[in-house]
Amino acid sequence: MLRLCYDKGTLLLKGQVGTPYGKWDPRVGCYRIKAYHYRDVLEYLAESKLQVEDLAPVLPPLEQLRSNIALRDYQNQALDNWCRARNRGVLVLPTAAGKTFIALKAIEKLKVQTLIVVPTLDLIDQWRKRIKDCLSLEAGVVGGGENNLRMVTVTTYDSAYIHAEHLGNKFMLMVFDEVHHLASTGYMQIAEMYLAPYRMGLTATYERSDQRHFLLPQLVGDPVYSVSVEELSEEHLSPYTYEKILVELTLKEKQSYDSQMNIFRRFLQQRRITLRNAADFQKFIISTGRDPKARKALLARNRAVKVAVNSEAKISVLAQLLETYKKEKILIFTLHNDLVYRISLRFLVPAITYQTPREERREILANFGSGKYPVVVTSQVLDEGVDVPDASVGLVLGGTGSNREYVQRLGRLLRKKEGKLARLIEIISKETMEVGTSRRRHQKIGSVA
Repeated sequence: MLRLCYDKGTLLLKGQVGTPYGKWDPRVGCYRIKAYHYRDVLEYLAESKLQVEDLAPVLPPLEQLRSNIALRDYQNQALDNWCRARNRGVLVLPTAAGKTFIALKAIEKLKVQTLIVVPTLDLIDQWRKRIKDCLSLEAGVVGGGENNLRMVTVTTYDSAYIHAEHLGNKFMLMVFDEVHHLASTGYMQIAEMYLAPYRMGLTATYERSDQRHFLLPQLVGDPVYSVSVEELSEEHLSPYTYEKILVELTLKEKQSYDSQMNIFRRFLQQRRITLRNAADFQKFIISTGRDPKARKALLARNRAVKVAVNSEAKISVLAQLLETYKKEKILIFTLHNDLVYRISLRFLVPAITYQTPREERREILANFGSGKYPVVVTSQVLDEGVDVPDASVGLVLGGTGSNREYVQRLGRLLRKKEGKLARLIEIISKETMEVGTSRRRHQKIGSVA
């Protein structure tokens, strides 16, 4: 009889039969297959009427779960689509639309060992709480100093990658939160080295600027459900407004900005380089590692961006807006940490950056939720995957050209509350790169079926 075994992120098919999903490995005298083909191999052997002893999965014990989850209509539709796709696929829903509850409902439905993969340690805590509240289960955790496997386990992308050889045969369902991370060069190996036949991806923004999202159908499944902020606004998410405020640089700032940008533009002209999209700019960035003149041009551009982002006029407008919306809960978003700390000192508001200790971050967000802190300023660490309670005003003083960044920042404001109108306001320096950057943020991402 054939035997299927798991071996450090791969499957070994032992016997005198081949499979189209693997290659003969003379070192072990059998076919070796990427683990994510587990279901394909079993189906191929069944269709070929070949019996196999399946020794590959070694699973944690199942536990009794009690669910109290009631999905909304659109969430039920998303789950139904995923089930019809044989329990594989990506769900694209806005931040605050309840992606977590859909995944937990899938766990309730399948009742199999599940690994939830998330980008940050903060998200481990959030998922762990939701699992306990909604499924009456204590979640296992791998990461942040913990290594405890249970029927439902939460881990980070980093830990899932580091421990893939040992964890790859422990789960039948994988949930990838913020699944766009999975398409990166290193993390895609997570999907390849785990045998889980059932896979769900969750994201608010499917596409990546480097176009690597084309890998996701192979790794997780096709996009099976998509809904926009506009479709859910009013009934399920708070209605919102978007406003753009243009400010002038001071004469000194303008001179500094133009001087640095001229260095950058002259270099591009001399080398006949055209930056049409993110891929072109990425190639330029790579070239700076080996070309001192390219690096000098990049540094000049960065200095120009810093002038535009940190303009005095922005701080003046910010002061006015903080007064205008003093009865609201406000999140201030910037691009760089130095502006975060400048705003924090100027207006005496708490700051969150990647340097903020985990416990301090939790305390700040808890106090923001309770209303003790009405304003928090942050760089990019709250753009993704942090459950920010009750914010109603977002003030953006700088960011990248990523549409994902815009969607995530808007999503921080959209949790439904009676009578709430969310407001996202961008403060942009006129006649600078910020104008084009803001425009790119708002370009419509292609829809998915």
